[in-house]
Amino acid sequence: MKVKLQHLAHTRSGDKGNTSNISVIAYEPDFYPYLKDQLTADRFLAHYAGTVTGPVLRYEVDGLAALNFVAHGALGGGVSRSLCLDNYGKSLSAAILGFELEVPDALRPRLRGQHVLP
Repeated sequence: MKVKLQHLAHTRSGDKGNTSNISVIAYEPDFYPYLKDQLTADRFLAHYAGTVTGPVLRYEVDGLAALNFVAHGALGGGVSRSLCLDNYGKSLSAAILGFELEVPDALRPRLRGQHVLP
């Protein structure tokens, strides 16, 4: 079944200059393999098409069931250079929660919110 990331994980973020740091942390260790397999750096970058203009590095933190993404060229030059108020670290971390993943039907009872996409 297809679900949004928000039902499997939560996020934390930070920003410095033109770089955003976004961590995606699985709610349960059993969800982590699906995050790790499907939320690649390339797919992360594609999700932010037109917003993130530089490379994205992904770091796997297996012991915490987390992925950490460092997105360069993500903040329109940085807070002091951009007139846009919607693309700073916190907004970017909220936006990734809409990323869609495929997970087995057997996980449905453990998902947060349990909303399945068509």
